[in-house]
Amino acid sequence: MSLLANKIALVTGAGSGIGKAVALKYAAEGAKVVVSDIAEKGGHATVEEIKAQGGEAIFIKADTSTAENNDLLVKQTIEQYGALHISCNNAGIGGPLGQVGDYPVDGWDKVIAINLSGVFYGMRYQIPAMLQSGGGVVINMASILGQVGTKNSAAYVAAKHGVVGLTKTAALEYAQQKIRVNAVGPGYIETPLVKDALDEASYQALTGLHPIGRLGTPNEVAELVLWLSSEKASFVTGSYYNVDGGYLAQ
Repeated sequence: MSLLANKIALVTGAGSGIGKAVALKYAAEGAKVVVSDIAEKGGHATVEEIKAQGGEAIFIKADTSTAENNDLLVKQTIEQYGALHISCNNAGIGGPLGQVGDYPVDGWDKVIAINLSGVFYGMRYQIPAMLQSGGGVVINMASILGQVGTKNSAAYVAAKHGVVGLTKTAALEYAQQKIRVNAVGPGYIETPLVKDALDEASYQALTGLHPIGRLGTPNEVAELVLWLSSEKASFVTGSYYNVDGGYLAQ
């Protein structure tokens, strides 16, 4: 039997990159997938790809930086499929670069709203739905920068550290109610956004930060997310798993 047969899964930021890879992986393992993103074109494309591979999915547009959109997203999921068993809170942005002393305040507010508050809002409405569904699994997308710092990305680093702490707290609160909560910390991942944003020298420098000698792929992150979302990880909760090519081992 498929790993996620008869499960209903919700993935935010699923219109591209890691979120898309997770949605495709969930669907391939039998889950009915709610694909959510603020980008409609990418979200619909993910749904069409899932359907082309024989899976089942719908797209719901949502801005995860607002509590109202997260509430509506869960309600629409329940209306469509009658339950919620798995969520991957993946939506996020990099935000502006700058030192703390002159970091743009509006940039800080936006990054925190999407990358940290968005994860809280997601769980705030997902967890009650999972309790009604008999239990579930939450995967929160953190980063290697949920464990260490880096210059010029104060908001991103603070948000991802917050996601790790939030994950541990929720895991403790719901461990005895059949809900597991874990965080995943990718290193730098090969996406069009990364490739297009960097010149060749910068790209090579970024690659050099990973002892394995390359960037990761969205599919490699999705493999870890899939395992954590399945019963194969039934004794795993409150954990923070890195998939980083050795970045944090240095």
